[in-house]
Amino acid sequence: MAEDSIATQYLTFVLDEEVFAVDVARVREILELNNITKVPQVPDFMRGVINLRGCVVPVIDLRLKFGMQETAQTVNTCIIVVEVEMDGESIVLGALADSVQEVIEMESSQIEAAPHIGTHLNTEFIRGMGKHDGGFVMILDIDRVFSGAELVAVQG
Repeated sequence: MAEDSIATQYLTFVLDEEVFAVDVARVREILELNNITKVPQVPDFMRGVINLRGCVVPVIDLRLKFGMQETAQTVNTCIIVVEVEMDGESIVLGALADSVQEVIEMESSQIEAAPHIGTHLNTEFIRGMGKHDGGFVMILDIDRVFSGAELVAVQG
């Protein structure tokens, strides 16, 4: 390992058979999927809200946000509770995932720039493509997944 190469830990999860990752420093916890309360007149990708120890937390369907089919509920479906930064303020969101895989460690040398073709996902959301176990992992820039207006809409 090169001395100037810094390793970062990422939580990997699956959406529509594709592997994504988010910096573990942004992950608060992982919850079983249960009791999402629907909220009227919100963007389609917002599935509703949950009560997390007395706090109302919006739950986002990342599949819908990324132009995929709506997340189907299975025994592996879970909510990844993350912190998103908007205008210097920290916002807590729940993100639906088909399943959570593992925490991996990747050095910057293992991460390449996101391609502008070959993915149905808007590449501005992708920090890079990581190489792991012979495949690729799309590393999300969680702060760029939602626009300021969308975050205001999900906050209520």
